[in-house]
Amino acid sequence: MDDPGHVALKSSAQARLVRAVVDVTSDLPNEELQGIAGLRVLVERLADRWLSTSDRLGKARLRGAVAMREVLGGDEGALTVGDVAKLLDISRQAVDKRRKVGRLLGVQVPKRGVLYPAWQFTRAGTLAGVGEVLAALHDHDPWAQARFFVTENDRLGGKRPLDVLRRGHLERVLGAAAVFGEHGAA
Repeated sequence: MDDPGHVALKSSAQARLVRAVVDVTSDLPNEELQGIAGLRVLVERLADRWLSTSDRLGKARLRGAVAMREVLGGDEGALTVGDVAKLLDISRQAVDKRRKVGRLLGVQVPKRGVLYPAWQFTRAGTLAGVGEVLAALHDHDPWAQARFFVTENDRLGGKRPLDVLRRGHLERVLGAAAVFGEHGAA
């Protein structure tokens, strides 16, 4: 019987990549290898090992790709305008209008267009309070707004604003949003 954890490698290049991943992560504790944090650590270590120190642009692109993945992929991924239109039972134009007036959050992704973080939706529609928080964050670009929702916040006891909002504590999240980006505010 085949081992379900065993994956056949297709090429020597793939085998070298697997060895490199094992090599750069061999000294990491298991908890650092889990989830998104593990992905960030892995990419940073691979970049340090395989990209020359003079390739700052390459390293910056990798960090940006990981950050984008954290913001969009951490909680259910991202939806296209068509997906959101279907979910909310409205037209694509209505979705775009809600984004433009700050009632929905959509971020521009290279080669993919505008994507909508799935975490702002529930089975019943838009997560309660998202529009109000977006209004409080109106001075920030969409990527910063998205990062606010999914990053642990000291003003919220180290919890993510998204999680606090899901528990119905809109006023607490609005308080954190009001100082987002100020020096010393997390």
